[in-house]
Amino acid sequence: MKKFILSGGGTGGHIYPAIAIANELKRRYPNAEFLFVGAQGKMEMQKVPQEGYRIVGLPIRGLQRKISLDTLFFPFRLLYSLWKACKIIKDFQPDVVIGTGGYASAPTLKAAQWLGVPYFIQEQNSYAGITNKWVYKGAKGIFVAYEQMERFFPHTPIFLTGNPIREDLIQLKNKDTDAFAHFSLDPTVFTLLVLGGSLGARKINELVDTYLTDFKERKIQVLWQCGKLYYEEYKGRESQEVRIVPFIEDMKAAFSIADIIISRAGASTVSELAVVGKPVIFIPSPNVAEDHQRKNAQAIVDKNAALLLKETAIQTQFLSLLDELHQHAQKREELSENFKKLAHPQATQEIIDQIIKIKDKI
Repeated sequence: MKKFILSGGGTGGHIYPAIAIANELKRRYPNAEFLFVGAQGKMEMQKVPQEGYRIVGLPIRGLQRKISLDTLFFPFRLLYSLWKACKIIKDFQPDVVIGTGGYASAPTLKAAQWLGVPYFIQEQNSYAGITNKWVYKGAKGIFVAYEQMERFFPHTPIFLTGNPIREDLIQLKNKDTDAFAHFSLDPTVFTLLVLGGSLGARKINELVDTYLTDFKERKIQVLWQCGKLYYEEYKGRESQEVRIVPFIEDMKAAFSIADIIISRAGASTVSELAVVGKPVIFIPSPNVAEDHQRKNAQAIVDKNAALLLKETAIQTQFLSLLDELHQHAQKREELSENFKKLAHPQATQEIIDQIIKIKDKI
């Protein structure tokens, strides 16, 4: 019986690729055994069991840039997490370990490296994260979504596969009336979808709140995922034309109804949006390591496949960008078609094909 360990989390951008990979492995090996390794207290500890997989948690946390108790305890958390990851791997005895980034994957992949267990890395971003740069030596393969990643992972097999996405998005039905009914929105009205990530994005929420009157004047209805951290603050803004939710469970329905999407530029989100093929205004978070969201978005903008709006330019540029898309169907179509050309809808299958091919040679 095949055994697989998957590790990644902290955000949906690391969790959903791991789940997608597990689902594809399960299709190919129905009797296989799976174990996820996450970070205690992070969202993977809820999301993974919801998908039917077992998960264990490590006490690892991210390294804070400012001095705090968490910073002082970081070395001890890391050492304990490394010891625990080694014990998990020894007890479970996986055939393969797969890491998709995030706090927990660092000690898990390092433990696999030490114990001689074949491991693979899935790097979502155009600028490699510190976790994967720490553990890449010894990986049997690294699966990436952007070109020129050799500069981060020299002398290691790299495969340009794209990022795994939720499979139900591949067969998206545009302007599905059931999807509009699901959100109690009007299928005849131009629709803006706002995504700030699962926790929410303050600057994006402030933007939407500021321009609610402008949306109404332009006859634009809004589906606004404000994030669970901000829902109590903004839920009172809901109206007939504005639906406000902390988190969208049915992303397929949300993407179906959208004419324009405002979004952060996390790597997995960018990959899903490429498959969806709707016109997007990216507002990258400036608060992520190595400014990788801006780099993710810029790589798409350079292909004339999306628009980019920096947080610092929201007040001066947002309405002009909105009007550029709202008033010009040809521009929306141009961006959509160019974005679709960058999609990798079969990324998950390609990743599993390579893992099987490489593992058979080991």
